[in-house]
This record gives sequence, structure tokens and C-alpha cells, in this order.
Amino acid sequence: MTEVATVKDTYLAAFEAFERGGAGGSPGGLLGLRREAIARFAEQGFPTVRLEDWKYTSVAPIAATAFRLADGAFDSLPAEAIEALVVREPVAHRLVFVNGRYSAKLSSLAPLPAGARVASLAEALITDAAVLERHLARYAGSEGIGYGFTALNTAFAQDGAFVHLPSGVRVTEPIHLLFLATSLTTPVLAQPRNLIVADRGSEATIIERYAGLGDDPYCTNAVTEIVLGEGAALEHDKIEQEGELAFHVGTTQVVQARDSTFTSGSIAFGGRLTRNNLRVRFAGAGGTCALNGLYVPHGGQHVDNHTLIEHAQPRCTSRQLYKGVLDGGAHAVFNGRVIVRQDAQHTDAHQTNKNLLLSEGAEVDTKPQLEIFADDVRCTHGAAVGQLDEDAVFYIRSRGLDTQAARMLLTSGFMSDVINRITVASIREELDGLLLARLRAGQAARETR
Repeated sequence: MTEVATVKDTYLAAFEAFERGGAGGSPGGLLGLRREAIARFAEQGFPTVRLEDWKYTSVAPIAATAFRLADGAFDSLPAEAIEALVVREPVAHRLVFVNGRYSAKLSSLAPLPAGARVASLAEALITDAAVLERHLARYAGSEGIGYGFTALNTAFAQDGAFVHLPSGVRVTEPIHLLFLATSLTTPVLAQPRNLIVADRGSEATIIERYAGLGDDPYCTNAVTEIVLGEGAALEHDKIEQEGELAFHVGTTQVVQARDSTFTSGSIAFGGRLTRNNLRVRFAGAGGTCALNGLYVPHGGQHVDNHTLIEHAQPRCTSRQLYKGVLDGGAHAVFNGRVIVRQDAQHTDAHQTNKNLLLSEGAEVDTKPQLEIFADDVRCTHGAAVGQLDEDAVFYIRSRGLDTQAARMLLTSGFMSDVINRITVASIREELDGLLLARLRAGQAARETR
């Protein structure tokens, strides 16, 4: 406990120095939010397993490590380092961040429709102060899904991605936000802050990707706020493939206006410990959201997905499909919560979590939740944990495949239901390859035991 308290005090002292240095050129309103956030972090600290939402996920290794706050871009990174990570077909608008800081050298922006903005948050703090004043840090609070992590991010947020789509604008090419972590002499804490604002009737696809370029330990504490105007449509795909010794805590807060559509794809297969918090709030009637997730931890990895959909307005529809494939001694957590407020009549909500265990040492804790305060709704939820159906394996073997190929085919089919919902074909193909390689490595490891 003393060690954890010392690390916490280190961040509090770092904020005092940050504020004395001008707090990253914060506008007046943001400076006030920073001070409120650091006060909440001082009060809350990091979550512990005594909290219900964190009972299966201990962040003690993060809380006890004095990570160095990232203080500048790592400009010596060669362009070849990201060759395997960029979206090529179709050509995407690309922003690249290294250790949480924007790298102009690695980024590439094609011409955008009139009025659309895709930029770094550091730049937007100067050029788009009015939009940031209205939206930044107004949705992802420091309580609830993020706890002290969100507060710490808000206090120190200096860079990340800023996307603003004016009314009626449709960006046809994907917007690729690539966040890289690279080796440093001491473990680094990167804290990107992303703001995506899609005004009335606008439309885009955004790929938010986190990847490690080495095997050294580090921590990513990312917060993304997404604001959808009336009738806006956004696909947001988050791919997490951090380094094997890395920690990743990601919080995404979505607010939807009337008749808006939000589609989320969450793919997690990296890191020592991963926690993804995703919260959607229907602030207008007639909205639709679909949350699709796939997690494939192996070895001793731990991945925790917490989702919360708040139906606060009538006639909204939500769908959740999360699947897990676990190998080795991996541990996964899924907590999916749906709240239907009293005025949210004619809500239609469905939630499914399915998990496939490939080894005896793998473990899943799943907890779907429905809280319904309206009386004219249609809501269902379900969860399942199991192994491959041996009858199905036998059937495929009868078609001429060996046991290994049969099991691989069934597992791939189990995952494809989520992967195929991503609309960018090149991302689907790449993920198929990465996941197939993960399955083969796991199978080879089991055969050598």
C-alpha cells in the first residue's frame, strides 16, 4: 500500500509541475476540468478489486509502477516500422501517435470534404478551441467505467486525435488513428485523448488501433469521446494489439442524438492486462447501436470488457455480440450492462456473450445485466462458456479433414461472426491472418506439452 501511495503522489507532483509549466496551453475551461480531474484522482486513486466493477481485474501492477509520463514524440522511428499496421486498401486518412504524441512524419492525410477536420488534439487546442470547449471532457466522467484512470487522463491530456465532421459531410475513406508504443529506458505511461464529433447527418468509418513495437513494459491509458448528432452514422473499430508485457486501459464514451447510428467493433489480442470500458448513452429517440467484440487472450494474458448501454430515450435499439477464444492460462471478463430508463419506452435491446475455451487452464467470468425501469420494452440477454463441440469436430473429420484442421476450422468460424461485421475489407483480411496465426501458435504449444 505504501508503494502504491508513493506512485500516486508522484502523479500528483507531476501535475503540479505540469500546471506551473502552463498545462499544455489549456483554454480556461479545460484548465478548470484538469484541476477537477486531478482532485478526483487524488481522492479515488486507482480502482481495487474491492469495487464490484473491478472484482475480477487487479490493476495493482499498474498502481505500483512509477511509469514515466510521455513528454514528447519519438521522432526517430522509421516509416518502415509501421508498414504492417497501416490501412492500404482503400487509402486511409492516417494520424500516427508515438507514445501518445502526434508524429507528422508518420502521418498521411488525403484531401477531406469541405469543413471536415482530422488533426491532432494538440493542434486542435489552438485552432478549434470553441469545439473543444464545448465537448472535450464533457462526457467521459471520472466516475463509473473509468474511475481514476479517466481522471488521470483528463488531468494530463495534451495530445490524441481530433475528428470533426460538419453537418451532412460524408468521409468515404477510413480515418485511421494509429497509436504506437516503443521501447524507452524506463516504462512509459501514454495517455492519448481522442475527441470525435459527428454533426447532424454526417458519416464516417474510424479505425482506432493500439500496437506495441517492442517487448518492454509500458502502459496505455486512453480515453475516446464520441458525439453523434441527429441522424449521424459512425463505424468505430478499435484494435488492441499491445506488446506482451504492456498494460492497456481504454475508455470510450459515446453520446447519441436522435436517429443516429453507432457501430462498434472491438478486437483485443495483445497485452499482459487489457481493460476496455465502452459506454453508450442514447440522448435522443430512435437511435441505434451495435457493439461487436472479440477477444483472444493466450498464455497468462488477462482481458476485461465492460460495456454499458443507457437507454434514456424511447424507441432506441441496441445489439451486443461479444465472443472470446481463450488458450493457455488466459483469463477473460465480460460485464455487459443495459439500463432502460423509465421514459425509454419501446426499447429493443439484445445482448449475447459466448466464450470458447481451448485449454483446461483458461477461465472466463461473464456477467450480463439488465436493469429495466420501463414497462413497454423488449430486452434479452444470454451468456455461454464451453469447449468445441466434439460431434461437430467428428462431422468435419468425416469430410476428410484431420482433427487439427477440423478444430481450427470450427474456431475460425466462431470468430468470423464478429470479424465479418467490420466493413473495411483489408482490416478483415489482416485480422483473419493474425487470428489464424494465434490459433496455430496455441495449437503447437498444446501439442508440445
